[in-house]
Amino acid sequence: MKLGLVWFGNDLRCADQSMLSLAAKEVDQLICLYCDEPKYKKPSRYATRGMSALRRRFLNSGLNSLAAELKQLDQTLFVSQEDAVSSIRLLLNEMPISHIYCNHHSGWDEQQNLRQLASEFSDVHFHIEHGLTLFEPEQLPFTLLSSETLDRSPSLPSSFSKFRKLVEPLEVSLPKPKVTYLPIVPELLSKLSLPSIRPWKIEPDTDEQTFAGGEEGAQKQLNDYFSTKLPSHYKEVRNALDGWVNSTKFSPWLAQGSLSPRQIKAALTQYEEQHGANESTYWIYFELLWREYFHWYATYYGKQLFLVGGLSNKKAYGSYYPERFRKWCEGNTPYPIVNACMKQLKQTGFMSNRGRQIVASCLVHELDIDWRYGAAYFEEQLIDYDVASNWGNWQYIAGVGADPRGGRRFNLEKQTEQYDPNHSFIRQWRGHIYDSQLDSVDASDWPIMPKP
Repeated sequence: MKLGLVWFGNDLRCADQSMLSLAAKEVDQLICLYCDEPKYKKPSRYATRGMSALRRRFLNSGLNSLAAELKQLDQTLFVSQEDAVSSIRLLLNEMPISHIYCNHHSGWDEQQNLRQLASEFSDVHFHIEHGLTLFEPEQLPFTLLSSETLDRSPSLPSSFSKFRKLVEPLEVSLPKPKVTYLPIVPELLSKLSLPSIRPWKIEPDTDEQTFAGGEEGAQKQLNDYFSTKLPSHYKEVRNALDGWVNSTKFSPWLAQGSLSPRQIKAALTQYEEQHGANESTYWIYFELLWREYFHWYATYYGKQLFLVGGLSNKKAYGSYYPERFRKWCEGNTPYPIVNACMKQLKQTGFMSNRGRQIVASCLVHELDIDWRYGAAYFEEQLIDYDVASNWGNWQYIAGVGADPRGGRRFNLEKQTEQYDPNHSFIRQWRGHIYDSQLDSVDASDWPIMPKP
């Protein structure tokens, strides 16, 4: 009797899920595990407080959905309150697990966890699938050897434009159908005393949510969006600061993994076949390619994604001003458009792509704060937080990442004139209400006289 373990992460779905299909073929008994990492419940080194309540609610609804899907297949979702290495090590020591199935994750910590477990348990077969990306590594016309190795040619292109030109001609595989069978849960698991690993208790959300996690919510948004003519006008409205129909809104489910990029590409292709392709429909794929680039970017550069000098190893730019940072987080800066975006983020867990660029530019270039504090705050707040896209984009704005122009500084007055000329967005989110005094103390902690 072969016993397998499926290790869920940012892939909370049963459709287009190769690791489940493979497990169904190879093992006789199966454990489905999600590790609710304790690090997301604790303050970080960047003065943030762990996962926000909105992000937690979205995650919980995704776990509810996955647990319900597995229950229909006579399976159980087990959730551990310990970190992944400790949880899986415990199970491997207590049970005769011979196969572990998971998807490749681009995050440095996740990759290190996998390496550590594979090193400790060399007799276990680790099956690494690629369910979070459009392409398999074997399809890519370059190698993805670690940036720390000597053999770096041909390697990941140094800019998105170069990457896009190489991968655009590649074929994207069709998504795989939802699994219809999974092996049973081993009886031995129920007999062990494992206080930190428990079956997930399904508690459907009673509160109405703008974003409901899980496959059902993901498929509803996918179907709703492509059942309209909105994709044909996407590029015209994609930079709007607000409005449900002005963007696809796929990113929360993509980040959670309850929706795969291949599912989006398949729906997009079907839409183009029925309604015709144009610049707007292409732009949806263009942005999927940006996400793809950052996934392989994070995989390739590893811990450099989190260094203040990024890929450039530039001298540290910006510092940490507690008062300025807190005012930026709370939407209480001298810049109304920034304030409106930040208040929107705190109340909804979401912000438009244009808004993210504006507030990031403000933090880095106007407030002179180390960009990593902003990236960490986004990690706390965003329901569509994705380690690669988030930290990669922040590096891009700060000029220490993949931008050949060396960073992006936005003129906040011009951005306001262009994207909120009537200040309706600012008024909606009360961005015009703020403390005009940015600093109350100087660099030596001496009080600064308030403005008259």
